[in-house]
Amino acid sequence: MSEERRNKVGCEPFAERLARLGLELRRERTVSLQVNVGLRCDLSCGHCHLEAGPRRSEVMERPVMDAVIALARSARFASIDITGGAPELVPDLDYLIRPLAPLTGRLVLRTNLVALAGERGEELARLYRELKVVLVASLPASNLKQTEAQRGTGVWEVSLAVLRRLNELGYGREGSALELDLVSNPAGAFLPAGQRGMERKFRDDLWRRYGISFNALYSFANVPLGRFRSFLERSGNLEGYLATLEGAFNPASLTGLMCRSQLSVDWQGRLYDCDFNLAAGLPLLDGPRLVAELEVLPAPGSRVAVGEHCYACTAGAGFT
Repeated sequence: MSEERRNKVGCEPFAERLARLGLELRRERTVSLQVNVGLRCDLSCGHCHLEAGPRRSEVMERPVMDAVIALARSARFASIDITGGAPELVPDLDYLIRPLAPLTGRLVLRTNLVALAGERGEELARLYRELKVVLVASLPASNLKQTEAQRGTGVWEVSLAVLRRLNELGYGREGSALELDLVSNPAGAFLPAGQRGMERKFRDDLWRRYGISFNALYSFANVPLGRFRSFLERSGNLEGYLATLEGAFNPASLTGLMCRSQLSVDWQGRLYDCDFNLAAGLPLLDGPRLVAELEVLPAPGSRVAVGEHCYACTAGAGFT
């Protein structure tokens, strides 16, 4: 690897790392669909790889939703994952998820919790319960200080109130079929602690202090894209963080990467291997670029687009 290249990105290009180790990143059978419904959000989280926020106006409109629903009807994905931004801020969200729910065994929606506050949030929470949507809620930490350092003042109490309300609706309760999972990302330029220990801490803190329960916790490294990359550059941590990710590269994590079995579509109907490639502007390599033009799913063995951000998904236990 040339010195010029190393100085530019701070790490060995991911494709070159794979080639040097005799590895490939190829697709397996596509069994899941991820739908990014837009960049509108009520928060401006420091770790956001998409730079979503209150000033963003991009949301999925009905013609693209119709194409997504048609694809789900023909492909019958094992899981469909709705993400954003904050999906709750998309005006026609119910138009999308109502027909999707019976077309998959697992309809997942990623929420920042704050977007479920208020009257609109209550309506959507009841809709989620009706459709048995699996909720994956972002909560940076089990305490106020770390949570608000990443998400802003006032977010902690609102998040707790929404979690309590979800528990009241049956989410996250033992014996309930309504699944509530939490996701934690580090607040700075470092890797997360072990997931098992973090889950124990979250479970103990949230139940003992606030009477809140949940099903599982997932802890992932921040991806050096979007607003988080801007933070790394401003703080002088980009090169060091990339070196940390590169040093934690785990070849064994390749087998479980979501990009190998997932198809991602954005609010304009453009196709990607995953939401991180969406943020990086790396479209699907083998096949059409728009969901409305997709006639067959990417074949096993198709190429996966890669970039330096892939080190975040292959660090330690990996991002699956």
